[in-house]
Amino acid sequence: MVSFARGFCRLKFTKAPWSFEVHCSVGSELFVRHKQISAFTSVVRCHGEYSKLLSCYSLLTHGQRRHNSEIPEVDRVKKDPRYDRTLRDARFSKLSNQDLVEFKKIVGDSSVLTEAFELEAANRDWLGKYVGTSQALLRPRTTQQVSEILSYCNTRRLAVVPQGGNTGLVGGSVPVFDEVILSLGAMDNIISFDEGNGILVCEAGCILEKLDSFLAEKGYMMPLDFGAKGSCQIGGNISTNAGGIHLLRYGSLRANILGLEIVLANGQVIDSLRSLRKDNTGYDMKQIFIGAEGTLGVVTKVSILTPARLSSRNVVFLGCKYFTDCQRALKEARSNLGEILSAFEFLDRKALDMVLSHSDGLRDPLPDSKHSFYLLVETTGSCFNHDREKLDNFLEICMDKGVVADGVVAQDNQQFRSFWQLREGITEALSKAGAVYKYDLSIPVPYMYNIVENLQHRLGDLAVVMGYGHLGDGNLHLNISAPRYDSKIFSLIEPFVYEWTASHKGSVSAEHGLGFMKADAIYYSKSPEMVQWMTRFKQMFDCNGILNPYKVLPGSSFKEGSRYRNVSNSS
Repeated sequence: MVSFARGFCRLKFTKAPWSFEVHCSVGSELFVRHKQISAFTSVVRCHGEYSKLLSCYSLLTHGQRRHNSEIPEVDRVKKDPRYDRTLRDARFSKLSNQDLVEFKKIVGDSSVLTEAFELEAANRDWLGKYVGTSQALLRPRTTQQVSEILSYCNTRRLAVVPQGGNTGLVGGSVPVFDEVILSLGAMDNIISFDEGNGILVCEAGCILEKLDSFLAEKGYMMPLDFGAKGSCQIGGNISTNAGGIHLLRYGSLRANILGLEIVLANGQVIDSLRSLRKDNTGYDMKQIFIGAEGTLGVVTKVSILTPARLSSRNVVFLGCKYFTDCQRALKEARSNLGEILSAFEFLDRKALDMVLSHSDGLRDPLPDSKHSFYLLVETTGSCFNHDREKLDNFLEICMDKGVVADGVVAQDNQQFRSFWQLREGITEALSKAGAVYKYDLSIPVPYMYNIVENLQHRLGDLAVVMGYGHLGDGNLHLNISAPRYDSKIFSLIEPFVYEWTASHKGSVSAEHGLGFMKADAIYYSKSPEMVQWMTRFKQMFDCNGILNPYKVLPGSSFKEGSRYRNVSNSS
């Protein structure tokens, strides 16, 4: 996998028989993945032609250019049976040549992409599981252009998919059918930064890692962090209310957003781009759009509160025998690390083996003994000696009580990064291993790992079930790895996973959102009355339903027999 950002890109294929460089210019961030091509160098600096890059990618991975309409329906149904029970909404118009003429009037010829090889990456998620057939990708550069595009699409009844970095895992950022793709990647300007109060105002297309690098020079940092930070965009983060590894310390993204600029489906611009810590005047309307996954409006600008970047950081990698030991370690961390605790992650042995088997250059930090569970604990503070003393005390207590069997503290930045790569590299490692079924669940911590064991027993030798995630906030990433996508495996996983989660008062989506994958499973976490009110909001803000259809809410476009419709008794 590699992300193509604006600038001069040098791609070096390290798997035989390919070895060459491609020079390109890409206006928005794109993910490209192919099962036979996985090792690339990173992006450096930029010029050239956009089409040459994607043409080369298309020829390399497919042998020839392929029109999007030729994507085999049977292939995507095999990967996700939801496609087989979802119908294209008959209310929506088909894209015409005149539509393209109008779009070019708004954004210019170069910002309307229609060639199949240009749309290849944007039409599929980075895991290659969710695939659409859009015939047009638009790249607006201003809020006014977004407004004009949506106003036109609303009048014409053209469905639209807002797309950021396209790093999502639930099919929320790619078309289900032929929706127009609205890419925000060209809107990547930093508007202002208040160094006294740590308030950043920027456009939605800004890449998270670039924002964090900008803030680092000012002594601040972004309040969220995760593996896709080099490609995800802040607008997409807000639209999905992304969580990440530091939620334990800095709270949810929702809590750090001070203001938004949003464009509604009819083109109306809602300017709520405030930079106030306190504003108690009526309803906090911006909260409706945070986590709405682009179904109520398109985020174009954001005002966000950023925390100070602290100078002292420590990371420790621990081995535990039982999951109950992980819980006991978390309790000790809360008591003994207190305000400096910034991350508390866990992974089981199967997840560690997966990332070690499919990642070059990574090694087991505790090679002398194997453990059933591992913890990655991070602290951040302003005084290294003070923080290290607290960390040493925490480790001593855990060892004395038999909570932790073994552990190692990162001694330098390289080891610090390698520890985190073990955790952040699991998703990519799984994609290299074959088919993967991913579930992002919120479960009370005492029961978090039970579902992993129960599902493994249910699947037997058909697949390998592993668990990892944010133990500090009860977020389990449940992953099922199999040689290939299989209807029998899918039927054993769903709806079992959702039923189990609902029976334990959990949520079927902790941080990834619902997207296309979980839209028809919403009743497992929300009551029919709540879903009804959500539907009313949707109808009020987007009366024609053009914004990101088939996502988040169970809709009228499902064929008869959907296993998840109206599961009111599971709320």
